[in-house]
Amino acid sequence: MRADRLLTLLLLLQNRGRMTATELAAELEVSVRTVYRDVEALGAAGVPVCADRGPDGGYRLLDGYRTRLTGLTDAEAGSLFLSGAPGPAHDLGLGAVLATAQLKVQAALPAELAERARRIQDRFHLDAPGWFRDADEVPHLAEIARAVWEQRVLHAHYRRWNGEVHRELHPLGIVLKGGIWYLVARTGEAVRTYRISRFLDVRTGPGTFTRPTGFDLAASWAESSRRMEASMVRGTARLRISPTAQRLLPAQFGAKGTRALAEAGPPDEQGWVEVDLPVEKTAVAVHDVLRLGAEAEVLDPPELRAAVAETVTALATRYAS
Repeated sequence: MRADRLLTLLLLLQNRGRMTATELAAELEVSVRTVYRDVEALGAAGVPVCADRGPDGGYRLLDGYRTRLTGLTDAEAGSLFLSGAPGPAHDLGLGAVLATAQLKVQAALPAELAERARRIQDRFHLDAPGWFRDADEVPHLAEIARAVWEQRVLHAHYRRWNGEVHRELHPLGIVLKGGIWYLVARTGEAVRTYRISRFLDVRTGPGTFTRPTGFDLAASWAESSRRMEASMVRGTARLRISPTAQRLLPAQFGAKGTRALAEAGPPDEQGWVEVDLPVEKTAVAVHDVLRLGAEAEVLDPPELRAAVAETVTALATRYAS
């Protein structure tokens, strides 16, 4: 562990130039006293670390000195695929590994490219979770990720919408979608998707499994997403919406709201238009329509119009009392 830390300290000084002991301690997640000892160890090993005193002081490498100890380990090389997503990398237990890998890559780059890489890192940041929603608790994510990597059989206790089940899974891959972690795994002959926050317990079995020949995680996920979206849509609702609702539709319903608005009929004298919006089963569609409040009216189908009227009547009765 100390050897890794000394290399990281050396690469920090090489990539960033002068740094104070406090800055180094924060990067390495150690005490300032530990930084002092590590700097002494580097000096004893022949690394020319200079200490500049004063308000603008700090540690730096002697001008012109560069290390070539920048080979990536297997774990570091793999973690680079998460270089744009430091939060997810941390969730997977790869935060420190990713940071070291990035430093090694920067150290191996020519000065001009290294500076460009630093500017990009300073100016672009990916924050995966959606707004106004706490991230899922995923206490078993790191263990599941190890099972995916090592092709180990998982014995899982999982909470579904209609109860709890025990499954033996062959974990094939992990997907982060909209801030939510999913496991793609084979159970029996089927490949299924599991929300990782719903795992109540997971145990890695002693055996390994063989991945299906030609399995493509991205393609499998895309096909699974298409099937899920198709299964959820049960029909189309004809809505009459106000100018206010027209502004809300894309924000409330995403791409399908944008498409519905683009295909809307001409506005009437009050500026209201008619749109066709894909909807799920009636109970869900009622909830969705009521998100627009009094700015929308259901014209069709009749059963959805009746269900919305019934819900609004019940609400009016409850609040009147």
